[in-house]
Amino acid sequence: MSHLIKGVQMEGWRKMGDPAERARKYYAEGADELLYIDVVASLYERNNLADIVRQVASETFVPITVGGGINSLEAAKALLDVGADKVAVNTGATKCPELLNEISDTYGSQAVVLSVEAKRLPNGGWTAMTDNGRNHTGREVVGWVEEAARRGVGEVLITSIDQDGCSKGMDLELIAAVSAVVDIPVIASGGVGAMEHVRAGIDCGASAIAIAKALHTDEQNLLDLRKMLAQSGVPVRPYAEKEMPGV
Repeated sequence: MSHLIKGVQMEGWRKMGDPAERARKYYAEGADELLYIDVVASLYERNNLADIVRQVASETFVPITVGGGINSLEAAKALLDVGADKVAVNTGATKCPELLNEISDTYGSQAVVLSVEAKRLPNGGWTAMTDNGRNHTGREVVGWVEEAARRGVGEVLITSIDQDGCSKGMDLELIAAVSAVVDIPVIASGGVGAMEHVRAGIDCGASAIAIAKALHTDEQNLLDLRKMLAQSGVPVRPYAEKEMPGV
């Protein structure tokens, strides 16, 4: 059985509910996209999100991005075949960057996302980590993002380990640095606790903001966030709340 979980700085994971139920709720509230990451997939050399992806894809009608344990073209295919629109690759790409080329060449750049766990360095800059910040890749984040863009990824999902789960705001310098070097969409994650944090991330160059804790704990809801962002001048997709079974 799959559980929706959330931690702080990618540690201390705790259960937050049923992933399918939450997907229906967020879809009904106007989510532009749903993101599923199996946070221990690479650690345990597994990828077992197929069932939940299949279920959610049959009940919602927004793009679904899935990551965790994607270390081969076959692993990407397995998730795309059951309803994922995109696969997010982190550990597999750091070990074999050519995997990004393979997925992009086979399914198109729109189907492959580079996922980066970024840890701020004491002397400036950020290093790319894997396995929830446990393992160093030896890659500098900005350079790695540039390389991935050249290899054909269609988006970058950048998560600040330092800000993750803290609800105190995003790493705006990180967002700006990554957004400045690529022409593809940058999805920023880590630190959202209020609407102002979302607006700040967009103002720094992010094309979209991924929110976890603030929504999972019901501190924020997407309907209110969308309204406040629109009122503050941020372009948002017009949306009418849906009635979903079980929400």
